[in-house]
Amino acid sequence: MGFPAIETFRRWLSAFARRGQPLRVLIALGSAAALCGFGGHLEAAPPVLLGIAASALAETDDSWRGRLRTQLFAWICLAIAASVAALLFDKPLIFAAVLVAAAFCLTMLGAVDVRYKPIGHATLILALSVVLAVGQAPATGIERGHLLRLLLAGAAGYGLLSVLWCAVLPAQPVQLRLVRLFDALGDGMRFRASLSGAARGPDFEREGLSLALFNAAVVTGLNAAKESILRRIGTGAPTECIARYRGLYLIAQDVHERASAFHHDTGPPDEGSLHDALLVRCRQVLDLLGQGCIRLARSIERHEPLATEAGGERALADLHTAIAHARDSAAMPDRMASLPSIEAIAQNLAQLEERLASASQPSGRTVRTDLGPLDRAPRSWRDAARRVRRQLATRSALFRHALRLTLALLVGGGAAWLLRPSQGGWILLAALLVCQQSAGETVARIGRRMAGTLVGIAAGWGLQQVLAQPLPHALLAVAAGVFFFAARDERSLRATAAMALLVMLCSSPAKLGVASIAPLLADAAAGCVIAALALLLVLPYWQARRINELAAASLRNHAAYLRQAIEQYRAGAHDDLAYRLARRNAHNADAALSTAVADLLRDPRWMWPRALAALRFLLRSHALLSGLSALRRAPCRVARSEWVARLREAAEARRRRSSIGR
Repeated sequence: MGFPAIETFRRWLSAFARRGQPLRVLIALGSAAALCGFGGHLEAAPPVLLGIAASALAETDDSWRGRLRTQLFAWICLAIAASVAALLFDKPLIFAAVLVAAAFCLTMLGAVDVRYKPIGHATLILALSVVLAVGQAPATGIERGHLLRLLLAGAAGYGLLSVLWCAVLPAQPVQLRLVRLFDALGDGMRFRASLSGAARGPDFEREGLSLALFNAAVVTGLNAAKESILRRIGTGAPTECIARYRGLYLIAQDVHERASAFHHDTGPPDEGSLHDALLVRCRQVLDLLGQGCIRLARSIERHEPLATEAGGERALADLHTAIAHARDSAAMPDRMASLPSIEAIAQNLAQLEERLASASQPSGRTVRTDLGPLDRAPRSWRDAARRVRRQLATRSALFRHALRLTLALLVGGGAAWLLRPSQGGWILLAALLVCQQSAGETVARIGRRMAGTLVGIAAGWGLQQVLAQPLPHALLAVAAGVFFFAARDERSLRATAAMALLVMLCSSPAKLGVASIAPLLADAAAGCVIAALALLLVLPYWQARRINELAAASLRNHAAYLRQAIEQYRAGAHDDLAYRLARRNAHNADAALSTAVADLLRDPRWMWPRALAALRFLLRSHALLSGLSALRRAPCRVARSEWVARLREAAEARRRRSSIGR
């Protein structure tokens, strides 16, 4: 008999090892700390660990060749930033001007390619960390040149480890994204099956919003998996492993569309007990298929063969038997009006089960090569400049973030120069940690980052008082770095606290006095307040949601999806690129609208007085998307021209209505 705690820890450790980056960070930080310790140079550990953390922050998902290019570019940026910060440490005004200009340029670098966004953020964090470390250099006995060499050595070491890891295990990030995708798909299907369909009022709205958010999570997973696969295909033929994962992605895409065709409000609840009984059986089948998606995720995670169970097949057989019995013994025809729709749902569920069963052999015919454009990188310097120019507008979320961050650092630099010219680096670093670009910003998330920054600084100072030796500092820095990279996608408060603790231990390794904690926390609090005010007052983040524009875009993409569905009825079902792009765009637009509405509902009501109206629109828009999925996956083919004409008229009417929001 095993111990539950040991088994739970073993599973957590196994999952941690499969995540990739946290394990790489643990290996890099642990190895650096061990080498410095065994070599008798523990005073050199903090800058090396800081360089490793900065290089890991700049890491992006790519093939090994792409990662080599981005890591080289990141190392050059880090080297320039660290050198400039060290050279201009004694000239705060010039450094502040350079920092402000660099903040805007590095942030807008993300317009060239999404892979450059983390590089700019990591470069700014390293530059400010160097300022803090140089300020503490007299206490540690490390001269500036040696400090820079240690920082860049740590960054280069992690970059080399990252490239080698990617070359040896090229499919690991794809595997992780597929695991998350099928987990999200299974959870969404089970939630969809659990909805009663009879609720109205607040319960109906709450269920509808939750369903839309489940769908948004699946769409996010589909996009992440697709991008990760495309970056590894390149222009040549994919490896056997990548080809298998590509097949699994296409299966997930098809399963998602078929599951979306199952309406959460399918059929009124008062048609009679026969309809209700059959619909309950349909929901049971959908729930079992959702469990199958979750089992498939576990199989992908553990590199095991797909574990199939007969429960779904038996439930489908029982459903078809019940439908046949209802059709043969229909004594009340008025109660059988919904039987064709139930039969359509049953056939769609049967096809969904077949697609999941094919996951054991996802290669071969299941694999299609036209997933979309393969190379999204700029083709020339002119193309890169054109991409940046397109983002230089207040409608661009990236430009708004660059402007907010620039102003926050400008005000923070002025405050640091006026209040503490030689020790005001934490004002700037705290502002940088709080003022981040988030896909779904809220007041609560800003507050959590502010609290995490202050908690990390206070914890770092407290640990310095208790543990004065350099070895515990190095071990704590390793633990903080690993925790940050393991939790930064899910727990913003703890992750921000871990990053602040890491910077605190690495940039201020010498024990700070009791009198230093109050001004240190005051600096950090001032930086947090400056960043929060920038987020709330300078092109506020909630204005960037543009609910009206997102709603209009959703209708436009639904209209395009409907037109492609009509073509499927006219010419026969064929999963060509035009149809899949229309479907993907419709789901992406619905996911963007769902996320924006959910975020504004989490903010204070005064920020968006029409939140309930936006919620009602979202529910209708998502119901329309489910209807379009059902229309495409209907088992019958409309042959009469008048039906096609009616569908065309509906599509054109939807297009004209959506054009009003442009």
